[in-house]
Amino acid sequence: ELGWISKVHVNRPAVVRHAEHIKKWRTVKGNWQAAWLLKAVTCIDLTTLSGDDTPSNVHRLCFKAKHPIREDLLKALDMHDKGITVGAVCVYPARVTDAVNALKAAGCNIPVASVAAGFPSGQTPLETKLAEIKLAVEYGAREIDIVISRSLVLSGQWEGLYEEIRQCREACGEARMKTILATGELGSLANVYKASMIAMMAGSDFIKTSTGKEVENATFPVGVVMMRAIREFYWQTGNKVGFKPAGGIRTAKEAITWLMLVKEELGVEWLTPELFRLGASSLLENIEKQIFYHVTGTYALQHDLAMA
Repeated sequence: ELGWISKVHVNRPAVVRHAEHIKKWRTVKGNWQAAWLLKAVTCIDLTTLSGDDTPSNVHRLCFKAKHPIREDLLKALDMHDKGITVGAVCVYPARVTDAVNALKAAGCNIPVASVAAGFPSGQTPLETKLAEIKLAVEYGAREIDIVISRSLVLSGQWEGLYEEIRQCREACGEARMKTILATGELGSLANVYKASMIAMMAGSDFIKTSTGKEVENATFPVGVVMMRAIREFYWQTGNKVGFKPAGGIRTAKEAITWLMLVKEELGVEWLTPELFRLGASSLLENIEKQIFYHVTGTYALQHDLAMA
């Protein structure tokens, strides 16, 4: 429905002012902070997307996914029996089988997510993108993070973008699809809003900010625009689409701020792994350090959190 996006105008100065206000929000303290941080852990897509990934470091990542916070720290918070794990493990297609086998051996049901569709540039033919998605699903991925062709946005080919995402959705089959907009390369906040809407119309289960490989990744102005697109889409259709900021989120404070922003813009019902994820590789280490300090009153030494 191109009428939804034909007259979109984003008040950039107002969005930027709101984003600056968000950065100044007071964070929660004490037990409240620990509770928010444990909530953040359950929404993390624990990620490794490096050229030197091997089966062994994927196995290590999967162990950490099942045991994200040290057991004695969870016992001190009386949360050891709540089944706290991360939301998913995210890897390249070639490492999906390693992750699936490692998680199966660990006896847990954490889904494996795979990037696909020419990640991170999107500069591959559509046939290749679809084949890559189908292979990742065949290997056992239950979630697929596709990346759009930015050129379709920059040249205003909205119907072409819709058709590409629709075919990717079809190729995913039963797997959930997260559509990466690569917002740092879309040129304007209006384009971010339009691409968000098109991605949701084409059947995306999540819309995601970035690949983590761009110069500019998850920012609050972009987050506000994408969440308001999600809200508008929900009002129009009744369908709830998830949101995933990714790239550059490294500290516990940033994670809590993103959670608070989702709560303000979309409501408490979006604060579940089914509708909110944080794409991160180093964030979990910082969260565990904060929980260690909350429980012990001392800062963790390197050997205290070796698995981080």
